[in-house]
Amino acid sequence: MAGHDAELDQFRAGVSCAALLERLPPPWFLDKQESTRRALKYRRGQGEVLIVNHDGRGWWDPLSAAKGDVFDLVQHLDPSLSFGQVRQVLRPFVDLSPTFPEVLRARQPSEGNRSVAQRWNAQPRLRRGSPAWDYLSTGRRLTAEVLLAAADADVVRQGFKGSAWFAHRDELGAVSHVESRGHAFKGALSGGRKTLFRLAGSGPVCRIVLAEAPIDALSLAAIEGIRTDTLYAATGGGMGPGTLQAIERALVGIAGSPDALLASAADANRAGERFAERHAELAAAAGVVFQRLPPPVGVDWNDTLRGRRR
Repeated sequence: MAGHDAELDQFRAGVSCAALLERLPPPWFLDKQESTRRALKYRRGQGEVLIVNHDGRGWWDPLSAAKGDVFDLVQHLDPSLSFGQVRQVLRPFVDLSPTFPEVLRARQPSEGNRSVAQRWNAQPRLRRGSPAWDYLSTGRRLTAEVLLAAADADVVRQGFKGSAWFAHRDELGAVSHVESRGHAFKGALSGGRKTLFRLAGSGPVCRIVLAEAPIDALSLAAIEGIRTDTLYAATGGGMGPGTLQAIERALVGIAGSPDALLASAADANRAGERFAERHAELAAAAGVVFQRLPPPVGVDWNDTLRGRRR
């Protein structure tokens, strides 16, 4: 084919975005607890996160709309480079393997063929006096009102070793992803697909509060007394395709209300402000009023709740 460039094909087929991140200075480091083979989460510095997907051939930034292939990744990391300079950067990386296969292989034993929803259903529901209830009420200072509402909505269950499990559900209501938090543990069940953690008030929803972690969403619900017009939601950190789609659908659901509002309850730090900027873009695209709702005490809304309840 006239004009065909074989070297570009070699780069696309032979250069892993994960290998680039691990070796380009300053290097990025794999977040083992938050990674799966299909979505590798890399971190570098405060608030810097990139997700590698498509078997290393693609990537996206959960804090912005940036995404692409290996060429886009090099220019994302250094926007000053021309395309010719990008080619020079990529040449040493052809056929280099990243470290993630060995890292993920050393993780905890596989759950076999059980789906995330099956593992969720096998766990006890949240109840007063259970280890998860004690952790959330004593360690995190969540109110009984909020914990009872979470139990009734079946969005929190008892996890392993005193931890609490938080469910993300898809558009049909099925559990698609589970986050786990405990006194000394933070992680997620393998094999899931992030959408949104949600706890809705008892009335018609016209206000969406969007936090990063489920505990922060529940903390704000406790502070506000679970407003009847509000959906308290959490992204679980980065916003992948499933999460973005869930947010967009939730915004469509309230867009017809004259009081429609999206409030960003992201953390009070650099990463939280980047999340809030992305939330504002989504609200504008849906024609919904946006409000930044930063925690007034500490980094997140659980810090604020615990400060008040002391």
